[in-house]
Amino acid sequence: MELQGKTAFITGGASGLGLATAKNFVKAGARVFLYDLNAEALKAAAGELGESVAWHAGDVADEDAVKAAIAKAQQVFGTVHVNVNSAGIGGAARTVGKDGAMPLARFEHIVRVNLIGTFNVLRLCAEVMQLNEPQTEDNERGVIINVASIAAFDGQTGQAGYAASKGGIVAMTLPIARDLAKRGVRVMTVAPGVFETPLLARAPEEVREPLIAITQFPKRLGNPDEFAAEVAHIVRCSYLNGETIRLDAGIRMPAL
Repeated sequence: MELQGKTAFITGGASGLGLATAKNFVKAGARVFLYDLNAEALKAAAGELGESVAWHAGDVADEDAVKAAIAKAQQVFGTVHVNVNSAGIGGAARTVGKDGAMPLARFEHIVRVNLIGTFNVLRLCAEVMQLNEPQTEDNERGVIINVASIAAFDGQTGQAGYAASKGGIVAMTLPIARDLAKRGVRVMTVAPGVFETPLLARAPEEVREPLIAITQFPKRLGNPDEFAAEVAHIVRCSYLNGETIRLDAGIRMPAL
């Protein structure tokens, strides 16, 4: 599916990987609807990207809020062809630490945002996509791209909640692709390594350097533009479906 003239619904679109994806999509001629919790950041992003962008603030795990956002996207742009789910949170805590067991509420919150939030958005976007006119000779009507993490495979100490949430995204990729195959909707997941996001840009060298040291090649953090390029490639390559792509320069995270 070509991006020109299509509409993309991007969560976590106010910053980081989501914003980089939005910029790349707009450059390719797509219309973009941004969804994020941070209304001020959304407004700033939309102002930067121009008239082909609209936005709505809300929680990815809030069914009513996501329904309202998708309805707004349909009102403004007509439909949704592409859904990129890059909204997510971290939160490190050992299963049992010096203060006792990890609070269950912390684990639940991470899973709620990262896993349940991703599923909530993609199912509602897919409901709209199935009604689209075929966009390719294969009768493709939509593309869903979820964002996991290498923590799904290499979860570190203190990452039980985060790894579980991202591992869940990886695990549900194939069954959802199978669910949506007859509706002409593809489902893919990208598992990024360590990228030059605003959070890491503020990190001291003693944090950044060890991460760079354990990459294979190239020896650097990922550029958000590289993530955006990979997402665009997935949209354009119709034979990609039901799989997770590690985008990580060959990094394998140690236990600590």
